[in-house]
Amino acid sequence: MALIGNKEYYKGIGEIKYEGKDSDNPLAFKYYDSERVVAGKTMREHLKFAVAYWHTFCGVGADPFGPGTQNFPWDQPTDAMDAAKEKADAAFEFITKMGFDYFCFHDFDLIREGTTLGESEKRLSAIVDFIAEKKAASGVKLLWGTANCFSNPRYMNGAATNPDFNVLARAGGQIKLAMDATIALEGENYVFWGGREGYMSLLNTDMKRELDHMGRFLGLARDYARSQGFKGTFFIEPKPMEPMKHQYDFDAATVIGFLHQYGLQDDFKLNLEVNHATLASHTMQHEMAVAAAHGMLGSVDANRGDYQNGWDTDQFPNNINEVTEAMLIFLKAGGLRGGGINFDAKIRRNSTDMDDVFHAHIGGADIFARALLIADRIITSSAYDELIAKRYSSFDSGKGKDFEQGKLSLSALYDIALENGELSLQSGKQELFENIINQYI
Repeated sequence: MALIGNKEYYKGIGEIKYEGKDSDNPLAFKYYDSERVVAGKTMREHLKFAVAYWHTFCGVGADPFGPGTQNFPWDQPTDAMDAAKEKADAAFEFITKMGFDYFCFHDFDLIREGTTLGESEKRLSAIVDFIAEKKAASGVKLLWGTANCFSNPRYMNGAATNPDFNVLARAGGQIKLAMDATIALEGENYVFWGGREGYMSLLNTDMKRELDHMGRFLGLARDYARSQGFKGTFFIEPKPMEPMKHQYDFDAATVIGFLHQYGLQDDFKLNLEVNHATLASHTMQHEMAVAAAHGMLGSVDANRGDYQNGWDTDQFPNNINEVTEAMLIFLKAGGLRGGGINFDAKIRRNSTDMDDVFHAHIGGADIFARALLIADRIITSSAYDELIAKRYSSFDSGKGKDFEQGKLSLSALYDIALENGELSLQSGKQELFENIINQYI
């Protein structure tokens, strides 16, 4: 494998290859065989694995109780452009060694933000040119780009929902630049994460006005990107809270209602994150099912939370039962609408060796590949679909079918209820469904 940079950052680690489940090599895939065909597509096509620039190359293990523990060589240069180029070299080395096809970024993951918007624009333009060369040399693609409109203190009261118009305008300028960078790098999608689009207290918040502003702002962003030739999908990423007390993109159902309210449903879909689902007191399966039911299952940020911690821990996925149930919904929905599986996850603060990030991504890829295989076998070889069909069979003919086709009135339902008399109970067979999952795992 040719090195995609001037020097090697992950020394002693070569291309990660598939060796099968019996391999003892910790630097090999046990289940992710990229060219294996499952349900009519290769694993590579189904999963479209992407590396999150922010956690993998920018996150250094800092938390509210202490500074970072991971000292990356690309963070040493004091010059912003030199540091950004070294980070890009390391990023493309890692992505190509993993054998993944995609990466995702926030604007100022790529390079340090400037002291003015004009300086930031110059920096972004320069690093985008450099990364475009690395894309061409490696074949790695951009799954989606986005803008960090939540970290800078100017956004402490929100970006598109900020009560100060001048801050909203600054967010518009920043998102324009992030969209320009995404388009220049041939990004397939663009994501909005409203990290501070919400409130800390309703006492000082005009919620309707802020929601109206966010709806208008997203429409302007869409119109700009389309005017620049962007053909991809716009994603919104739900999260209920943290850092705000309440964020307007609370969960999948809330976002879908918002998109329809402001006429954005034809251009936007959802980028769902596992840890955000659990923070909303949902499962990822629930969020995926809601999005799929509305044709809005766009992309997935793959991670998990810690059930003993009530915050966004962004750990790498490793629960085969949970991921299998999610992949059942994935396959039955026909896959994702434009997006992929982005590892929005970070190694732990006490994981400080350069190879730890490889172990994390290998495990993440394997858990999704294994779950994909299991879900496919459940659908094609078990009674799973038959049992679901049987449960709803009363709607397949007769009066049940008439109801689904809109042929019955409420009075007609009353007449049927009178005629039926008291009903016998119909079991949901929940334990049987759970046993099927365990049997095929």
